[in-house]
Amino acid sequence: MKKLDISQTSPKTRRFPTFYSSLAPARVTEVFDTYWKFAAERQKVFFRRIEEHPSPYTDDPIMQVYKFTNAYRASDRTSQYLIKNVIYGGDQTPEELFFRIILFKIFNKIDTWRMLLSRFEVISYSEYNFADYDRVLTESIEKGQKIFSNAYIMPTGRQELASQRKHRTFLLLLELMMKKEVPRRLAEARSMKQAFDLLRSFPLIGNFLAYQYCTDINYSSLVNFSEMEFVIPGPGAKDGIRKCFSDLGGLNESDIIRMMADRQEVEFKRLGIDFRSLWGRKLQLIDCQNLFCEVDKYARVFHPTVQGISRRTKIKQFFRQSDTPIDYWYPPKWKINGSIKLGTLESSKDCNS
Repeated sequence: MKKLDISQTSPKTRRFPTFYSSLAPARVTEVFDTYWKFAAERQKVFFRRIEEHPSPYTDDPIMQVYKFTNAYRASDRTSQYLIKNVIYGGDQTPEELFFRIILFKIFNKIDTWRMLLSRFEVISYSEYNFADYDRVLTESIEKGQKIFSNAYIMPTGRQELASQRKHRTFLLLLELMMKKEVPRRLAEARSMKQAFDLLRSFPLIGNFLAYQYCTDINYSSLVNFSEMEFVIPGPGAKDGIRKCFSDLGGLNESDIIRMMADRQEVEFKRLGIDFRSLWGRKLQLIDCQNLFCEVDKYARVFHPTVQGISRRTKIKQFFRQSDTPIDYWYPPKWKINGSIKLGTLESSKDCNS
């Protein structure tokens, strides 16, 4: 149904590939190649930091100045903390797993989780009390501490869950989900789409947030879906797609993301890029979705004349070197942790091999 067609152009006139669907060709812009180059360079930075190369970790002047997330979502500092400390650092029963994951993701901030741990020692649903958590979080806010991350735009509440304090609204949402036996229902879900639909059915949870929550829950043993099974583009990804493609050719954004994941080896080879995968794990749908978000930001500086949907022209976050190293560790079901322990030699296997 989708194929790369270059038969109508000569080598001298051919610049960018055209992807065909059953309706019309999807046409790419100059940012399309930047997408793959950015992914490879960001992953190169990832390994250079692990291998303790001296900074700067890249010659790219934009990456030296601005902050960009990893090519693989699970490699980001917050995801790593979630996987190691929140998901696999406690009771593995469905109820407790789900409670910890969603409580962490409500704030998506390591400092907030650590603050809660300092007050409760153990974070568990069996010992949870709304009034206690509300009091601790309110005290933190009143001290001027920021408890929510800027990563996601969290709605403030509506109807039965509305509250003057956003954290109370989301604690009530978590209580509602526990009351409706979401952990058990997720464990029984037969597909990531079914799990997504379940989360999406609750107040305040839109498409993007439901997909992000599904991905985080899928790091745990509660469910076991392929990350190549399902994808939902967020606003940033849609911006990036608009910059990479002048015409989607009848495909939707989810189709485009899947196409990128399916074609990664072909595109890296076409550009002569030796992409260092995550110890043999190729870019998954969630990673390709995130890369569109990051390329949207990168293109604001590198391709300033190419407009996205939001028409933003500046990158807000600047790169700041962290002094705290990360001992990388991924969901055991991915079966790559053994390769990390053996050293980075295994990481040299690229997507073209």
